[in-house]
Amino acid sequence: MKILVVDAGGRGNAIAHAFSRSDKVKEVYVAPGNGGSLLFPKCRIAELDGKKIPSIRAIDEIVKFAVKNQIDLTFIGPEEPLSLGIVDLLEENGIPTVGPEKDATILEASKCWAKDFLKKIGVPIPDYWNFDDAEEARKFIKDFYINNPGKNLVVKADGLAAGKGAYVCDSLEEALLAVDEIMIKKKFGDAGNRIVVEERLEGIEVAFTALCDGKTAIPFGHAKDYKRAFDPDDVEGMRLFYIGYLRKYITKEEALKLYKEGKLLNPNTGGMGAVSPHPQIDEEMEQKIMDLVVKPIVKGAKEEGIKFKGVLYPVIMVVEEDGERVPKVLEINVRDCDPGAEAKLPRLESDIVDLSMAVIEEKLDEVEIKFSDKCAVAVCAVSGFLVGREGIKPGYPGDHYTNQPITGIENVKDAIIYANGIAKTNGGFETTGGRVLTLTALGKSLKEARSKVYREIEKINFPGMRYRKTIGW
Repeated sequence: MKILVVDAGGRGNAIAHAFSRSDKVKEVYVAPGNGGSLLFPKCRIAELDGKKIPSIRAIDEIVKFAVKNQIDLTFIGPEEPLSLGIVDLLEENGIPTVGPEKDATILEASKCWAKDFLKKIGVPIPDYWNFDDAEEARKFIKDFYINNPGKNLVVKADGLAAGKGAYVCDSLEEALLAVDEIMIKKKFGDAGNRIVVEERLEGIEVAFTALCDGKTAIPFGHAKDYKRAFDPDDVEGMRLFYIGYLRKYITKEEALKLYKEGKLLNPNTGGMGAVSPHPQIDEEMEQKIMDLVVKPIVKGAKEEGIKFKGVLYPVIMVVEEDGERVPKVLEINVRDCDPGAEAKLPRLESDIVDLSMAVIEEKLDEVEIKFSDKCAVAVCAVSGFLVGREGIKPGYPGDHYTNQPITGIENVKDAIIYANGIAKTNGGFETTGGRVLTLTALGKSLKEARSKVYREIEKINFPGMRYRKTIGW
């Protein structure tokens, strides 16, 4: 079979790697891919008429490539091409595809709509409030913090923001800053025309995934995701980010004071690493998530006229209520997790071709998914604080430098490299994005996997390189 994976980052390379392990697969093309898409057997970057596909948004070119190269199966990684209707186009052209059709992407494309939908069908969620006016949102937030001492909020852009549109706030100041960045400064463009303000929950966050064929849903593995840019005690890292992000110099003493007051920025990111399986999720909780969250979403969507086929990824917070652990949905995603996929998919023992065809042919009730008993730890190396020709840049998830030379990739022997944002050059590789690469190691225990991945990541270097030291703790 010839497979096409549509993605530009580490998740796509993890999906491509899973397909490359199948005996049924002859070639795996990745569109647009990146320099790291060439690191696995059978894998190559898709080219149309001798040119690379320019982006994940170039859906016409991707469809033309699939038709011209007689692709047998396509798997869509990110949410943006899904929301542009790439699955509809591919299927119209006779290409079997894993991913939801355009109408089903509203589950992720509008957080306001999704929250109202979840409330309507009775899925457990935090208290929330939707706003389309910045001043109204500000007034509500100020009143909330006055009337609810000790509680905090999460502020989210309504639309697609590449996993960066959620602000998990520790203070009134951070919540007001989030409204300003999303709705006034339009950091995420029209995605910030509306926002969701929701109660910040304390509990166990879970990146949970399920495969769905429109009528049947089965678990597709889970991961513990690490969203904060810095380790909880990395005051110096947060200080440099603060300086670069706010363009305001502060001393180490001032940074420590802000840190103790909970006012030193430690922003949410698309993910700094993950471990799989989630250490705190057992079979009982997995079944509870399926019964209270996944199955009602698939059934409720069907009642709304939406047939969901593909990977459903509800972000779960398991909270304690009346002595019982309850899964509450923070948001819905209509594709696999990232970087959770980079930790989860190396453990997949079932043939991903068989699973994909079961989704397409609506036969998920006839298959069983098997994952290895091993633990996986994935650590993301990102473009961090750097002073260069354009001045100070705070680094991911803020503004960052690219085109920095990467060394040491060839020295990694005991971990898998999933490239998030790298390009191949004549002399090796260079950075192209905020998240640069994710290293994943497997072990019989979490401790063994952690030891491997951190030993291997020390072999890699690029200017401004930063990664968290506590993934898996």
